[in-house]
Amino acid sequence: MAYHDPGRDDPLSLHGVVPPTVTVFRDDESVDYEATASHARFVVDRGAHGVFPLGTNGEFPLLTGEERDDVIEAVVDEVGDEVPVIAGVGSPSTYRTVAHAEHAESVGADGVVVVTPYYYPLDHDGALEHYRRVAEAVSLPLYIYHIPSKTGNELSLETLADLAAIDTVVGCKDSSKNVPWLAQAIDAHPDLTFLAGSDSLVFAGLEIGCSGAVSAVANAFPELVVDCYEAYDSGDEARARELQSDIFRVREAFKTGGAYMSGVKTALEMRGFDAGPLRSPLRLKDEESAREMRDRLEDVGLEGI
Repeated sequence: MAYHDPGRDDPLSLHGVVPPTVTVFRDDESVDYEATASHARFVVDRGAHGVFPLGTNGEFPLLTGEERDDVIEAVVDEVGDEVPVIAGVGSPSTYRTVAHAEHAESVGADGVVVVTPYYYPLDHDGALEHYRRVAEAVSLPLYIYHIPSKTGNELSLETLADLAAIDTVVGCKDSSKNVPWLAQAIDAHPDLTFLAGSDSLVFAGLEIGCSGAVSAVANAFPELVVDCYEAYDSGDEARARELQSDIFRVREAFKTGGAYMSGVKTALEMRGFDAGPLRSPLRLKDEESAREMRDRLEDVGLEGI
């Protein structure tokens, strides 16, 4: 039995390390679906307990609706028989979110992750209506994706309580980095699964009751984050703390000379996995920043760099 169990209402019992897998682009920025599926294979073969295509690292806001649907299908086809595939289906509109959720269910995804609608302000009743409509459209377990720094819409604990009452809402991926909010949410909702959504909180999230983490570092170095989780899960908190320190250092290295996400794809290239460019206007690191990042990663002592 896991040291920290998932929520009692979660049929997938999500736990451990669930990377938000990347979308691979060719040089002309078209989607390479085969390579995108291969990245899911890359993390699963190195111990990931599940995959989350079309999270922030999957660059979902930059994809067309058809591209998004095809990414989910490719990943499900590749690893869906081995680990849970929780599909990112969120959109600013409820209409599009429902359509993506229906498609994800039709191609065999195990669950859907619904980011809080973004761009326009969202009040309590709007949030409830949005999630209710998605829940009514599909029978899959639904995980709330709370990332107010990107969406501009923060869920109050009161709103979360009403969302938790929706039958198929079974968990929350929290990327708010608001530890008091997360701790109170976990305390109030033992039936829900909570996943820490920041690499800065893999260890701390487990300490306050998360059953695992959605880790961008695990997109490039799944072994490191899986080792941290498994050390904690086995009761070796001292070792888990040491590995969290390494995760901190990798996380900071990824930020060298630009966006964190560029660090993920640059590190994958260093490991021999060509994830292609980011889609414009995002961009990969320049050569100087990439060299500096490599030096910092080598200092951590990671294999394959």
